[in-house]
Amino acid sequence: MSLTLDLAGRVVLVTGGTRGIGLGITEVFLAAGATVVTCSRTPVEQLRGTSHHVCDVRDPESVRGLVDAVVAADGRLDVLVNNAGGAPYALAAEASPRFHEKVVGLNLLGPLLVAQAANAVMQRQDSGGSIVNISSISATRPSPGTAAYGAAKAGLDALTTSLAIEWAPRVRMNAIDVGLCRTDDTDDHYGGDDGVAAIERTIPLGRMARPEEVGHVAAFLASDLASYVSGARIACHGGGEPPAFLTAVKETR
Repeated sequence: MSLTLDLAGRVVLVTGGTRGIGLGITEVFLAAGATVVTCSRTPVEQLRGTSHHVCDVRDPESVRGLVDAVVAADGRLDVLVNNAGGAPYALAAEASPRFHEKVVGLNLLGPLLVAQAANAVMQRQDSGGSIVNISSISATRPSPGTAAYGAAKAGLDALTTSLAIEWAPRVRMNAIDVGLCRTDDTDDHYGGDDGVAAIERTIPLGRMARPEEVGHVAAFLASDLASYVSGARIACHGGGEPPAFLTAVKETR
């Protein structure tokens, strides 16, 4: 059987799909022929070829309204990409309980809320559906300065494997553990071109990811090419991070 990455006729919801990694994901799904709906917490300019809704993924009523609107407009929901997330730098000892609550809410509880609403639709569809959680390598290694974020992403990975069992066989659940990725904010975040270049020298593939490369993995997981892939955590990190002791050894030679 010959299969291609053809998502024509699929209705896809990408949370946070108008900027950064989310924008790259949206563009890949559009190129694959999908009907794409995006959402963000505040109004933004709608990306050509998509429909857009304002939604706070941490608010159950807002999430229900979002999913109901998608189904009312398009008649179905085939794919959810839980991309909305992130956290500013803050040392755990200095951050407030409210700060930690918001970070965990955005990166763990929010994706769960949207997944629950999407699953309720997908379970009623003959074709079921696919949910892709955008996680982070911070889920699997220390994340100093973003400790609550790393803990939330670890929870998201664990949630993915559990829901892959609970919601099977109708819905497939997978996660992508994303490494460093170049976006419009990268230079400012890492101190300009020199800082970015120094970081990229530590990545085995020699560079950060491009947003569309994360999108390619998400589209694969959502497609029939991954029809037997569920409960997986796919690393998209360019080879990972070499152990610090190797750097130390090189510096002493």
